[in-house]
Amino acid sequence: MNMRSLKYITVFVIMLFAWGCKNILDTQPQQSISENTALDNSDNVKSVLMGAYDNLGEYDEYGGQFYMLPDLMAVGQEANWSGTYEQPGEIYRKNINVDNSFVRDGWLYGYTTINDANNVLAALDKVDSGDQDKVEGEAKFLRGITYFQLVRLFAKDYSDGDPSQNLGVPITLKPTRTIDESANIPRNTVQEVYDQVISDLSDAKSKLAEHDPSYVYADTYAASAFLARVYLQMDDYTKARDEANRVITQGPYSLVSNYADAFNHSNVNTSEDIFATQVTNQDGTNSLQIFYASQDNGGRGDIEIQQSHLDLYGPNDDRLAFFYDDGGEWRTGKWKNQYGNVNVIRLAEMYLIRAECNERLGETVGATPTEDINTIRSRSNASTYAAGTVTLNDILAERHIELAFEGHFLFDVKRTHGDIGGLPWNSTRLVYPIPQREMDANPQLVQNDGYGS
Repeated sequence: MNMRSLKYITVFVIMLFAWGCKNILDTQPQQSISENTALDNSDNVKSVLMGAYDNLGEYDEYGGQFYMLPDLMAVGQEANWSGTYEQPGEIYRKNINVDNSFVRDGWLYGYTTINDANNVLAALDKVDSGDQDKVEGEAKFLRGITYFQLVRLFAKDYSDGDPSQNLGVPITLKPTRTIDESANIPRNTVQEVYDQVISDLSDAKSKLAEHDPSYVYADTYAASAFLARVYLQMDDYTKARDEANRVITQGPYSLVSNYADAFNHSNVNTSEDIFATQVTNQDGTNSLQIFYASQDNGGRGDIEIQQSHLDLYGPNDDRLAFFYDDGGEWRTGKWKNQYGNVNVIRLAEMYLIRAECNERLGETVGATPTEDINTIRSRSNASTYAAGTVTLNDILAERHIELAFEGHFLFDVKRTHGDIGGLPWNSTRLVYPIPQREMDANPQLVQNDGYGS
């Protein structure tokens, strides 16, 4: 089966869910969706791998909703949801129904990507020997970053109680090609999911090649960058710092000279992009643009940036100038291009991780915290700090504005034990419910606290 046929099958399945059709598909757990592609040669396996990338970059996953929705939950008074879609409004108000379709589809696409990756990994022996490491590394990278986002959305934070006891999400490492009782698996613990994520990304790091500018998908440094993000969420500052430092010192990336030039590029990565989902006028979706951009820029204009956020920037900061006035309502300029790539992980984040971890550890591996923060601020013509004067609060504040509306708000509040609109960082209202569709289909699943049994 070729890639076009595979994509038509995927789209058909997704449409069935989106329309709410009452058929047998609606009673099966999403991690059981099968791939019927004949994985009998190297080209077919690589086609399924490309299908996994395609799914990863869809509307409900790293094509936007994996970032926009948790930001909505955590943005507080800094932005306002004014859209007519009820489901994002529930997330913004932190009052989510168990049948919320945006939450449901995040689970659906996540496990579709995971099953794609599992199909590829199960057929590695069919891949040309010279390509096996690369194919394995990319499949594990995609599976690892998907499990990481699912466990952060659908489970307690790693630091909330005992991760070896708290329920995470179900782990499945083999492709499911038939639907039966064996597909009904329980939730693994948070610790088990993080262990799997680290295993997948570590394998990817060791098997993937150095950066190839002509190839816009995962390389060894993308795996390191995500490991830095994972370890930071776990408060493992030494490992997070070391992975970020590897990307900065060994990778070929560099900050673009103008902050605005880091965003809104179609089907091409900038020197700053460590990993981005690819969007063109033929393929891919940037759902951040749909909801953040003004109608003049092809969006819905559903998210209004409030003055309390704009006040966080200095007067000469190019990042402040990047917001634009839309008839009296302010929009972020990061997501203006309907066909712009979604910047999943940028080099700027690595400088911020290295600075924070060095500050917490009292070390200066790679650079001092002040040097790293000044690297970020000078690029945006913001005022810089005198040597040795940056504090942890300064670093966290810099992270908040540099990475604003890129999907970090909720997870940073959780790992730093802050609060959101009077809710503590570990409130049950800051965790997604397990979708009701999955609860109905799989009797082994346990619902999250605060959402009934």
